[in-house]
Amino acid sequence: MESSISSTELNCISLADPDIQKSVALLKQACLDSGFFYVVDHGISEEFMDEVFAQSKKFFDLPHIEKMKLLRDKKNRGYTPMLDEILDPENQVNGDYKEGYYIGVEVPADSPEANKPFCGPNQWPAEEVLPKWREVMEQYHREALRVAKSVARIIALALDLDVDFFDRPEMLAKPIATLRLLHYEGGQKTGRVSNPAKGVYGAGAHSDYGLITLLATDDVVGLQICKDRNAQPQVWEYVAPVKGGFIVNLGDMLERWSNCIFRSTLHRVVLDGRERYSVNSLLCGTKPRLRSRVPANLQI
Repeated sequence: MESSISSTELNCISLADPDIQKSVALLKQACLDSGFFYVVDHGISEEFMDEVFAQSKKFFDLPHIEKMKLLRDKKNRGYTPMLDEILDPENQVNGDYKEGYYIGVEVPADSPEANKPFCGPNQWPAEEVLPKWREVMEQYHREALRVAKSVARIIALALDLDVDFFDRPEMLAKPIATLRLLHYEGGQKTGRVSNPAKGVYGAGAHSDYGLITLLATDDVVGLQICKDRNAQPQVWEYVAPVKGGFIVNLGDMLERWSNCIFRSTLHRVVLDGRERYSVNSLLCGTKPRLRSRVPANLQI
C-alpha cells in the first residue's frame, strides 16, 4: 500500500561555499533525514554536461542490433536492454522500462588488476559509429569521481572523522566507480506509463549498494523517494531535477559504515510517459565488502 504522492524539499550544498561548517551542517541534516541532497557549484560546466547527455542520446538512438553488439559482459560493462533489469521483483510485473550502459574504471585486459571482481576493460562503441563518444565518457567519469570524493570529504566531517578519512588506501584510493547512462523510453514508443498499482515502473524501488551516487537528469520529473520503507502505507515523494547540479544519495555501504546513523533510502522512477535521460555515477569503496565501520561510539 502507498499514499498519494507529494514533492519533497532537499538541502542544497555548494562545493564552492567557503563556509565548510555550513556545508557539513546541511549535509548532516540531509543524511539523517532522507539520505538525499543536492550538490551544486561542482566545477563541471553546463556545456560539458549537455555534451554528455547529447552523446548518451546518440548511443541510445542507435539501431537495437548495434547496441546488442555491446551487451553487458561478466565484468558488468556495456549495454543493458529494456526490461533486462528488475529492481523490485516482489512488486514489478516486468523489468524496468529503461535501457542502460555501464562504464567502469578502465583496466587493461592484460593487467593483473583485471582479474579482480568488477575490474577490467570497458566496452566502447566503434569510433566510426560514435566519434568522440569514449573521450567524452571517460572525461566525465573522471570529473564525476572528483566530485564524489569532494562530497565524501564533507561526509567525513559530518561523521566527526578526519577530512581525509575516505581518501585512505583502504577506502577510496582506488575505488570501484561505475558510470551508468540510462534512457527511459517515452509512451510514444512503448505505450507504457508507470503504474505502481499494476506493478509498472521506470525503475523499481531499491536502495543503492555503494557509498554515494551522483545523479544528473534532464528536466523530466520521475525520481521518487520513500523516507520510511516500513511505513504503512508507504509515502512516496517526488524529487525535482536541478539544472547544472547533482541529486546525491547515500548507499547501503555508507549506512553500514555509519552504524546505520546515515540513511540509505528507498527510491524508484515513476514516469508519466515522457522520454527521460539520466546519468548515474556510483562510488564504492576500494573493497566492496569491507567490514570496517566508523567508530562504534559515534554520536550525532
